[in-house]
Amino acid sequence: MPGCDSGSSLYEQTVRRTWSGENLVRAPPRDAIRSIVHNATLAASSHNTQPWKFKTQRSTITILPDLARRCPVVDPDDHHLFASLGCAWENLDIAARALGFQPSSTFDDSAGGSVRVELASGLAVESPLSGAIPRRQSSRAQYDGQPVSPSQLRVLEASGIGAGTGVMLLTQKAQLERVLDYVVAGNTAQLENPAFVRELKKWIRFDDSDAVRTGDGLSARASGNPSTPHWFGSMLLNVLLTARSENEKYRKHIRSSAGIAVFYSETNDKAHWIEAGRACERFCLQAAALDLRTAFINQPVEVVPLRAQFASYLGIGQRRPDLIVRFGHGPTMPRSLRRPIDDVII
Repeated sequence: MPGCDSGSSLYEQTVRRTWSGENLVRAPPRDAIRSIVHNATLAASSHNTQPWKFKTQRSTITILPDLARRCPVVDPDDHHLFASLGCAWENLDIAARALGFQPSSTFDDSAGGSVRVELASGLAVESPLSGAIPRRQSSRAQYDGQPVSPSQLRVLEASGIGAGTGVMLLTQKAQLERVLDYVVAGNTAQLENPAFVRELKKWIRFDDSDAVRTGDGLSARASGNPSTPHWFGSMLLNVLLTARSENEKYRKHIRSSAGIAVFYSETNDKAHWIEAGRACERFCLQAAALDLRTAFINQPVEVVPLRAQFASYLGIGQRRPDLIVRFGHGPTMPRSLRRPIDDVII
């Protein structure tokens, strides 16, 4: 089908333009702010909704929530939205330092939950994490089941600790099986909720051309599936998206992982949700720097009754479990896309 070939070719061109490492290093001074914002947009976000806007001035970047990109069913209190802002903030901070700036940031809850970043001149500080920004991705695939070395686990754990947030690394088989039980319970509850399925379908990009046009969402490519016309993909999804089939996929994914990282907050508010996002993004960047893959398995923290049970299992008391990430050695998957910079800069 010529149309599909054309769409696929454009998809690959857009991927190369979006994820090129040249967008980070050696940016001309006049393009530095745009380069910093570009790298911020490469961060993880729930359903790849990219719920952010950036207000840029001469030496200031303000990260603002884009509430038009809310997911009220899976994320009714906007927790994931603000965690996603934290992921973007972490990328922005690392990219700014790599480009010779000294960022100073302030979170302002009174302005709807925005982050103001002042950029002072400084020495360029490139790091393994800045180099990992164009390499990090959510790899929704089976991994090879091999363990991660104790020294790498220590590095990963250190990277996942933030201000008022912590991380637990679970690597024992019994622990992974217990988390799997919670993932299956959460996934079943979600897929039996018609409103959740409708919201999920809204963010799935079955066709390469649709993914390029929107620059967001969960592309079929990134999940390892072929590009198909929207009408056909939607019809197939109605038949194939069942709790049974998805739970079997998660069993394979989790059992093939080296471990699971659970991020949690000391206080259940926007400031800490954002900090949890920063810690999670930093962890995922560190994993990418170690040539490890990561993917979210957030069902146990998205289904409210399960979240309290999951916190009890973890033994974290009243702290909120924010995000769950599996990690391990695995394949590189096709890349997701991002919206053009001009669409997110105010």
